[in-house]
Amino acid sequence: MLVHLIADYGLGDLAFAEVVQRLKCYLPDAEAVLTPVPPFATLAAGFCLAQLGLNDAPPGTLIYHNVAPRRDEVAARPDNAGERLAFARLPTGVRVVGVNAGYTFSFVRDAALELRWASVPAAGSQFRSRDLFPRAVAAIALGEPDALGDALRPGDVPDPPPSCVAYVDGYGNLKTTIAARTTSLPAGARVRVRVGEVEREAVASDGSFNVAPGHLAFAPGSSGWRLAHGAVRWMELFLRGGSAWEHFGRPDVGSAIEIEPKSP
Repeated sequence: MLVHLIADYGLGDLAFAEVVQRLKCYLPDAEAVLTPVPPFATLAAGFCLAQLGLNDAPPGTLIYHNVAPRRDEVAARPDNAGERLAFARLPTGVRVVGVNAGYTFSFVRDAALELRWASVPAAGSQFRSRDLFPRAVAAIALGEPDALGDALRPGDVPDPPPSCVAYVDGYGNLKTTIAARTTSLPAGARVRVRVGEVEREAVASDGSFNVAPGHLAFAPGSSGWRLAHGAVRWMELFLRGGSAWEHFGRPDVGSAIEIEPKSP
């Protein structure tokens, strides 16, 4: 069974090894693939799980994610309580189990065939993703009775935020929440791009490599997925031969993006 583990523990952190070890106690055949995201970056986690869950995947694929900032309540948290564990079943057959925090389920909310709470306590350990959740993940994966609870309400999962940085890949490309179908810039048009407090000039392109080395492109990227009303593809900021992330001063996930045509 392919199990994608998306979490904000940190690349190579001991926590990944501990969670995989505990998970395999309950699912011995699990083949874990690790995907780290920045600390508390629920938007990046949601983007990653949609990219993996709404595209073709082997039968039985499971996504287990844990990014839990514990920001659903501002008061002190007794017994290490945090956001609750939820479940989604996607049209691809992929099952998603993870903490419903921030935007983690936002990109799959409307596509999900089923969206329910998991039957597991939300408190009891500072390291819930190791001590509490793996057993619940296995129970759901194995179809055990009473593993799932009530359906989530529409207001339990927010819309994805528009026009912002969703994910930064290993090359420094900025994947955005700007859908390609919402842009009408002709190829070759010069645009001003502001990410956070930094402004740069970019070239609108229909393909990232259709710009000269050293130039910044604003183009449809490699990320996207199928939905009931059609496919969605996300725009990307790409610096040919460099890092757009560095070029814009290392913006955080969630940083706002503004695109304006450049005056002649």
